[in-house]
Amino acid sequence: MFKEFKEFAMRGSVLDMAVGIIIGAAFGAIIASFVTDILMPPIGLLLGHVDFSNLFITLAQGKVAGPYDSLAAAQAAGAVTFNYGLFINKVISFLIVAFAIFLFIRAMNRLKRKEAPAPAAAPTSKDCPYCLIAIPLKAVRCPHCTSELKS
Repeated sequence: MFKEFKEFAMRGSVLDMAVGIIIGAAFGAIIASFVTDILMPPIGLLLGHVDFSNLFITLAQGKVAGPYDSLAAAQAAGAVTFNYGLFINKVISFLIVAFAIFLFIRAMNRLKRKEAPAPAAAPTSKDCPYCLIAIPLKAVRCPHCTSELKS
């Protein structure tokens, strides 16, 4: 059983998929950091010093009654919150990853299109018009039905 699993795991497509998943996870972490640490602070600054990671609505008070200054304070108090700011960050991260994947697939498709198919080889035979057997191009008589062929 272990031998069969090893054969399955060592196939090229499985290894390619594993590498893709690992690189995708790393890329997702980089994009999440980009959105949280680089992209959203200037957007929040332009919108009047808004910290998107702290945008939330309190649905139920926690042990300590609100209002809460931050999402961390609300969660520490045990409040039930609707975290729409974090959701906005994740949507922007998803859109960036989707756009990057789109660009990658587009580039791969362009590379495939540039690989022109090899020109078709010149035919070396023709069909006899009488018996439809393949015969050499230079033949003047069909070896199968012995019909004389006009050139």
